[in-house]
Amino acid sequence: MGKRASAGVVVITTKKGKSRKNDEWGVTLSTEYQYGEIDKSTFAKYQNKYGAGYGPASTFLKRDVDGDGVLDLVVGTSNDASVGAAFDPNLMVYQWYSLYPQLAGYHKATPWVAAKHTPIDFFESAQTTSNSVTIEKGGENGSILLNYNNFLTTGVLPNSEQKKNTLSAKFDYKITDKLTATVYSSLTMQNTVGRNTTGYNDNILTGFRQWWQTNVDIYQLRDAYFGTGGQNITWNPYGYDDPDNFQAPAYWNNPYFDRYQNYQSDYRTRFFGYAMLNYKISNAVSITGRLSSDFSNQKTEVRKAVGSHPESFGIVSGVPTTLNPQPNASSGYYLGNLYTNEINFDLFANYNKKFDNDISLGALLGTSLRRNSIETTDASTQPDLSGAGLIVPGLYAIRNSAGQVVPTQEYTATATLPRAYGQISLGYKDTYFLEGTGSVDKSSNLPSGNNVYFYPSISGSVVLSNLINQDWLSFLKVRGNWAQVGKTTDNFRLIDTYNIRGLYNGIPIVDPNSTKNNFNLKPERSTEVEVGMEARFLNNRIGFDVSLYKTNSKDQILVVPISGASGYTRKLFNAGELENKGIEVQLNLVPLKSENFRWDMNWNWAINQNKVVSLNEGMKNLQLGRAVNDVTFNAPVGEAYGQIWGTDYIYSPDGQRVIDPNTGKYMITTSKTNVIGNIMPQYTWSVRNNISYKAFTFTFLIDGQQGGSVFSGDMLYGTDTGLYPETLAIREPGAILPGVVMQNGQYVQNNVPIKTVSGSLLRTGQYAAKEFVYDATFIKLREAAIYFDVPKSLYANTFIKSMKFGVFGRNLWIIHKNLPYADPEAGYTGGSATGVQGANLSRGYSIGAMPTTRTFGANFTVNF
Repeated sequence: MGKRASAGVVVITTKKGKSRKNDEWGVTLSTEYQYGEIDKSTFAKYQNKYGAGYGPASTFLKRDVDGDGVLDLVVGTSNDASVGAAFDPNLMVYQWYSLYPQLAGYHKATPWVAAKHTPIDFFESAQTTSNSVTIEKGGENGSILLNYNNFLTTGVLPNSEQKKNTLSAKFDYKITDKLTATVYSSLTMQNTVGRNTTGYNDNILTGFRQWWQTNVDIYQLRDAYFGTGGQNITWNPYGYDDPDNFQAPAYWNNPYFDRYQNYQSDYRTRFFGYAMLNYKISNAVSITGRLSSDFSNQKTEVRKAVGSHPESFGIVSGVPTTLNPQPNASSGYYLGNLYTNEINFDLFANYNKKFDNDISLGALLGTSLRRNSIETTDASTQPDLSGAGLIVPGLYAIRNSAGQVVPTQEYTATATLPRAYGQISLGYKDTYFLEGTGSVDKSSNLPSGNNVYFYPSISGSVVLSNLINQDWLSFLKVRGNWAQVGKTTDNFRLIDTYNIRGLYNGIPIVDPNSTKNNFNLKPERSTEVEVGMEARFLNNRIGFDVSLYKTNSKDQILVVPISGASGYTRKLFNAGELENKGIEVQLNLVPLKSENFRWDMNWNWAINQNKVVSLNEGMKNLQLGRAVNDVTFNAPVGEAYGQIWGTDYIYSPDGQRVIDPNTGKYMITTSKTNVIGNIMPQYTWSVRNNISYKAFTFTFLIDGQQGGSVFSGDMLYGTDTGLYPETLAIREPGAILPGVVMQNGQYVQNNVPIKTVSGSLLRTGQYAAKEFVYDATFIKLREAAIYFDVPKSLYANTFIKSMKFGVFGRNLWIIHKNLPYADPEAGYTGGSATGVQGANLSRGYSIGAMPTTRTFGANFTVNF
């Protein structure tokens, strides 16, 4: 109940210690192992016919490498593309690894061929182990449960691992016949190394998917890094023309150097606990008080080793300023600390009674107070005028800053949300039910006059199967409800503030935030109407559950982009009204059932449609996000939510692409506001099967999505740089694009060859943004498992109570997808971290995404 219900509710119920005979202790041991590897269909596949360059003429430099007076062919290393010369094993050339004196291949020419080992070989197998022990005891007056879990996993990227230890305890005790106490606590200590970066320039996956030379062998990069003691010897140093900068990376570090030296680590300690007292005044009335706390401390470190490619780094970066004259750093260190704490206090009274006249009455009246606190400190080294961020290589400390350190950025915020709530429910003959609720919140994050908001709900249902006495009808219920939910906003969203960056000649230097705040914010409100029916037939062998709903969300608090001329790049406002409606259907079947065999099938199908009803402040469109190539994601008034806008092709009346007769290339619109897709799916579905035979249980889940669109920035840039096999069709001289051309006033099939194939493919105007919008439909074998309950006869007369063994797999098989070289789900993003500008976008953009990991595992559980 309350604000958090606006996005759905997850209820976590902690276990209670089980009662054992003779007041015995129970012990459960569980162990699990998982092995993971990437699904190769979700990672880049490279063409192997052409190599480095932005055109054949840019592939080779002619230099006298070995000093014999003869000009040799040297591969241009500063071109991060593969639109170059065709491979020829008879052609001997000098590649990047022949230019470094530190390497064994120094000054050795090799055949001009495609790499044997591509970046797909960069990934490693993931290993995960999880071991836990639980001890428990329950009696007439109380119970105790203690659990310890040790979790260790290594990722598919080199130098990535997570260690986690969790200790939890729960105690229940009946103090008197009327008073019961419950205490629960959980402590988690987690240490993570090598999370994948989700930016753009520093994301290895961005390079692999978009900017690469197909002649570069990933194992040679591995050997270059480890064979030289960890030097940043990379495949794209500045060209042979510039010996002073020759060994500096042009764009990309050696990926092994990035993973082993430019890595991030974080250490987190989290505690969650609650104490609860329940006093039973009578059989019908009880009072409950509950106090809980959830706090965590996290320390985050980011390292940038000496010798790295210069890029923005640290808490002040990107734009030259008085305090930051050199915005790009070739080394550096960042340190961040994050503390969060949420305290909740609840006090409520319950009344439940069933009267002799078949009327049941339930009521709840309570109050709660939630207090959220957050504290952050962010500090980093700063580069000097040469770009160096560290004085002493390998010493990662703020005091080792080569440039003047900017003062630590500190942030502290506290928010409170007191609430009063009530609920009343009526039932008659266990057949007719009516329930109403009401809550009133007061948010400290909203302005006075708009910070108190009330939201009610009412629901009713009738169990028709109690009125229809038929053998074939097991259960039938119809239901309906109307509900409102209010929602507040985050801290410091009302008044514009400034960041104090430090002093310059005794004068304070401040700058504004990039987001324009709004002192007139109102709470969000969502109103939902739902009707549904649930039925089961033939002794529960067949059943269904159908729901129809419509939700109207008003005054959603959103951040939208605005013109930089205002001094801000984004603003905060109450957007307007969004309508969300759909149908959810669940079908349950038991096709076969016998004494030892049972087969259960569960189908789920859901369709959801969104529409922007209105926008405030005269806006006609809400821009959800912006991608590369000026592609935008939009929610225009009166139309479907999630439209993708960009350039499109010009089409003939029968829908074929029109070719320019002068160039042989597609004709493209100048407008960038064509609707070229929509991120929302037509519907989603899943089918789960559970088959049990004696001690064996087999289960598998297949699910999918129909429709929706994904714009792939990876395919756009990867086509630009000639990485993918799809580019081969237009690389050959005289290639003819499919389409039509206007001749003598009529459209005829195109027979005009492309006039120019050299250089960057996109820059020759071959494609519109529409080319890289893909159908997001997919079908997946999401998981499968076999479990075996070891027969008790095998351990009869022992201290063992039960044993269970299982093998399982997850993300086993993408049966069908239309998005090449990526998972349609993996590219979903919620902000600018992966190259999309806009925090309102949740799906529909794939760029620099990790490949999906397919996992296999086994677990074993034994109870004593």
